[in-house]
Amino acid sequence: MKLRVKIDDTFYEVEIENVTTRPVIARVDGETFEVYPEEAAGPTPAAAVQEVPSLSAQPHPPAAPITPPQAAAAPTGGKAVPAPIPGVILSISVKVGEEVSIGQELCILEAMKMNNAIRANRAGKIGAIHVTPGDHVTHNQLLMEFTD
Repeated sequence: MKLRVKIDDTFYEVEIENVTTRPVIARVDGETFEVYPEEAAGPTPAAAVQEVPSLSAQPHPPAAPITPPQAAAAPTGGKAVPAPIPGVILSISVKVGEEVSIGQELCILEAMKMNNAIRANRAGKIGAIHVTPGDHVTHNQLLMEFTD
């Protein structure tokens, strides 16, 4: 979705990839941002937002992804257990070396005042746990890894 947003007297070209995922990836005048709309401090006046057919005649090079320094991005592959949403780890239900089955609860992540069970999407042995109860995690932060 492409938008033209006016803030004070300045217009910005904004492109949003998918508003249903978290975080929402937004490009503002070619710079990439992760946006968590649920954390916003109030509604934006609808009159300030207009859809536009294209961002600009001059294409911008893609910006580097934004990764907070405290959050390691989850590696690709079937070994990683990333955080599906940002939140706080309430409890961890497994230990390193433990064999788990598909669907088994690995930990509880509190997000938006709801407890979310993070479950194994495969069977295997837990190789590493990268979080402890009370840790604040970001979207896609590595929580755990399987050994195999």
